[in-house]
Amino acid sequence: MIEPDKLLDGARVAAEIRDEVAAEVQALAARGVTPRLDVVLVGDDPASEVYVRSKAKASAELGMRSVTHALPASTGRAELEGLVDRLNADTEVHGILVQLPLPAAIPSAAILDRIDPGKDVDGFHPVNVGLLQQGRPRLVPCTPAGIMELLAREGIDPKGRRAVVVGRSDIVGKPMAMLLLHAHATVTLCHSRTADLAAATRSAEILIVAAGRRGLIGAEHVAPGAVVVDVGMHRVTDRAVVEKLFPGDPKKMAAFEKRGAVLCGDVDTTRVAPIAGRITPVPGGVGPLTIAMLMANTVRAATLRREETP
Repeated sequence: MIEPDKLLDGARVAAEIRDEVAAEVQALAARGVTPRLDVVLVGDDPASEVYVRSKAKASAELGMRSVTHALPASTGRAELEGLVDRLNADTEVHGILVQLPLPAAIPSAAILDRIDPGKDVDGFHPVNVGLLQQGRPRLVPCTPAGIMELLAREGIDPKGRRAVVVGRSDIVGKPMAMLLLHAHATVTLCHSRTADLAAATRSAEILIVAAGRRGLIGAEHVAPGAVVVDVGMHRVTDRAVVEKLFPGDPKKMAAFEKRGAVLCGDVDTTRVAPIAGRITPVPGGVGPLTIAMLMANTVRAATLRREETP
């Protein structure tokens, strides 16, 4: 249980962002532009299907258009590239998102590189990565961008602070470190080969954890008063693991009894929350921010496209 004064409320901040995006959508509509997000889903991965439905729902709620292109798992690289090319050429499409993971036979990097950088609302294209590196961000990966919004709106200024990012993925870890660096934090990027992870993370005033390992960060990893942002999301179906992660938590156990599973993050929240100064919950922390920033990126792409169109 996180005490109210320690909670970093991602759900509340995401709602603020969505309200702002809805206003921008209305402003664009008054000028004859309806932002449109096209999502490409290959195969029938259940988690991907849930994510895609949530994105379509969020788009509709904000007055945007959303089109899902559901392709069978047997889809080949050439067919997928052809679809991306058609979406690139379609002037009514402002944002393109190819849901990962793709089937093993299709190289993800080649597909992501093929997306028009101006429609790359995930911010994964090398052009957008390079612009972020140079401090000239155009379309920024949604999760790191959302975390920066969370920090700003919760009154946490990274300037001059020691920030540690755990995880070096292209999707979260690397862009997160770059955004913090541009915000004038002193940044350490940790990963699976980091020697003495606990010593590194205990130096953090701001700790961002995106390692993809359930309960990796415990009390021994966190300095008193640190800001802790947990990007991880894991579905736990083992009763013994639930009892270990959430000892004496009747709400979690009731949820487990009802659903047969509960969610947890990369941070052992039960043991870290008493030490941290501020901390995100799982769920309700970073997840809502990611979708909110995807909507914001789509509107930004539509706005930039309109400004660049003669």
